[in-house]
Amino acid sequence: MEISPEFPYESRFVEILGSQMHYVEKGEGDPILFLHGEPTSSYLWRNIMPHVEGQGRVIAVDNIGFGKSDQPDLDYVFADHYRYIEGFIEALDLRNITLVVHDWGSGLGLHYARQHPDNVKAIALMESIVAPIMPAQSYEALPKGVGDFFRTLRDPVEGPKLLIDENYFVEVVLPGNISRDLDTVAHDYYRQPFLEKSSRKQINQWPNEMPIGGSPADVAEVVAAYNAWLLETETPLLFLYASPGGLNPPELVDWWAERAKNIETVYIGAGLHYVQEDQPYAIGRAISDWYRRLN
Repeated sequence: MEISPEFPYESRFVEILGSQMHYVEKGEGDPILFLHGEPTSSYLWRNIMPHVEGQGRVIAVDNIGFGKSDQPDLDYVFADHYRYIEGFIEALDLRNITLVVHDWGSGLGLHYARQHPDNVKAIALMESIVAPIMPAQSYEALPKGVGDFFRTLRDPVEGPKLLIDENYFVEVVLPGNISRDLDTVAHDYYRQPFLEKSSRKQINQWPNEMPIGGSPADVAEVVAAYNAWLLETETPLLFLYASPGGLNPPELVDWWAERAKNIETVYIGAGLHYVQEDQPYAIGRAISDWYRRLN
């Protein structure tokens, strides 16, 4: 089945902390909130959301500084992003939320879930920032290639040269971590927020927020805390994974399957890190099937 570049949702905006955050939504009932990471937006979820539209109020938001959300003058550290996501959930008065998370969306969503467990019904994860890969003790502790990747991007000279001057995350990392060829229409949509060098500060910051070697300390603490919570919680978890995957290879998902209390794992097929561009229909079907059984 062809993977469509169309985004058939009407843009909506809500003011959070003085800035406009962009989101799309459809349907009614309990909210199913989709959270994206670097360097994507709500557009990432375009072919997955239709699978669950009839089952709840489906919402996908653009993180502050990403997609069509405003780009205020922030440091764009984890704590900044989190304030806006928490503010968004409060502004829309979302209750009994099912979170669907990817990449840094997992960091934000899992931090929220640990702090507001009574407001989270269930969590679906894919290619997420979780144990045993994160927090990482060192660059060397990361899988081959991943450690070098982050070491380079966190270098105070090399990092900005790649991420700001060359727009490396959008031009190279994104298409390079999808197993099919990303079509021009979709790639241009992802490029849109970051056409100017001045709009890439937030892309440059995210790699520096990865908890490696205890730095940054606040994020290392956050990730360790939500990992511990995930191992203890009775909240239903769905862990989707591809082969070979990126951050979450199949053996990482096995690690969780052996340890978490209320978890299902589903293999979605071949894919790298941006699995929504590789296997959107398999992801959508798996979430829909799992969600139906939750209710």
